[in-house]
Amino acid sequence: MFRRDPLDAVLSDIRSLLRANLTPLYPLLREVYARGGVLGVRHEGQTLLVGLKQIRSDEIFELASVTKPFTAALAGALVQAGRLEWTAPVARLGGPLRRLPASLTALTLATHTAGVPAHPFRTGLTALTHWHDPYAAMSEQAVLNSVKRWASANSVTKAGQPSRFLYSNLGAGALALALASAAGQPPSINGYGAALAQYVTQPLELPSITLMPPERHSTAYSLLGSTQATRFGPLAGAGGLYGTAQDLLNFGAAHLSGETGTHWQMMERPPGLPAQIHSVAPGWFRTGGAIWHGGVARGTRTALGFSPHSGTVITVLARGGLGWARRDVVTVLLLRLLESTNR
Repeated sequence: MFRRDPLDAVLSDIRSLLRANLTPLYPLLREVYARGGVLGVRHEGQTLLVGLKQIRSDEIFELASVTKPFTAALAGALVQAGRLEWTAPVARLGGPLRRLPASLTALTLATHTAGVPAHPFRTGLTALTHWHDPYAAMSEQAVLNSVKRWASANSVTKAGQPSRFLYSNLGAGALALALASAAGQPPSINGYGAALAQYVTQPLELPSITLMPPERHSTAYSLLGSTQATRFGPLAGAGGLYGTAQDLLNFGAAHLSGETGTHWQMMERPPGLPAQIHSVAPGWFRTGGAIWHGGVARGTRTALGFSPHSGTVITVLARGGLGWARRDVVTVLLLRLLESTNR
């Protein structure tokens, strides 16, 4: 007799909720969850969380670059509060930001069109010498200095038109520092954390979202079996948050309900977008009918997305790092799942 596929039982409720045939996705699901993780779905007012390979469904994960949508939500909240303008130079915020080029705005930094490279130059070395904490030796001022140097050389060349898309942790980290200043906090990581709590996580009731890894965080698994979490130092606004699948689903749902404003609808098509990304908004990418962002840390991979058409929110949190052949495998799974809800 044929044995029933174990995924049939694990995913039966999600399959019923989405009314979709997930069997073609089983090979992808096995690849993503080879070392366990959590799959979360919110659809038609119902929420389902499934822990795989003995990972609890309420486990806290490194969010990696899924931090960037939270940073963008903070920017949107500050715009709504009258403390920030999307297209105004962040240099107007004064203090250590005052000497930054005029091309650096909340919008260009949040959409990766500020002409800022992916990482500070020194990270090419520290990524090898400080594997889990490559930005630790930098100060907030060093981040701003690096952004200034690169943006001055790659500034927007035509008024009203963005420069080429260039995905940048450095730019997103600098944006977080600018947002802290706009919120009346010091332009520091602690200031960013305080501003994020005041304007985003507390109003939306997302208690697990934090900059500090809690004691029960134990989901990382990377090189040689290391369970050490990744640290982002002064670039924490680009990838330093932690949280649960439940709070990620709630955060995504807040976008669909309008609680986070409409910044995710400010889609642009700058030159240089990768083929799989059709347009970009502050903190988000669009592919087909899906709005999404993914993240890669040393020991976890994450993705969060939603479909305005179906009202579905999905998050994929997976344990495992360098052993995976494809860096984009979690995002591929997320997009395939969201696609199944739009049929």
